Amino acid sequence: MKTLALYLATALAEIVGCYLPYLWLQRNGSVWLLLPAATALALFVWLLTLHAQPAGRVYAAYGGVYIGMALAWLWAVDGIRPTAWDMLGAGVALIGMGIIAFQPR
Repeated sequence: MKTLALYLATALAEIVGCYLPYLWLQRNGSVWLLLPAATALALFVWLLTLHAQPAGRVYAAYGGVYIGMALAWLWAVDGIRPTAWDMLGAGVALIGMGIIAFQPR
């Protein structure tokens, strides 16, 4: 459970760090959005260092969690409910993540 929570926190930090510059560039947001964006991306990098697995394996497994978190963001922030196809794709990605992250050691 701790591993999954760490992956979720890592994904959220990256999404926030990328979404805020998006707001600045695409939706005429304030340039001040770049400061919390940089902070979120620094947090993202730091959180990556807390994972116990080698970096390449963390990145591979993290991709599945990122997909699921991005769809949750789509719903919660953009107000667009993910389709059944979105959910199926996220489920497949999360199964792959589980295989990579929780393999026997």
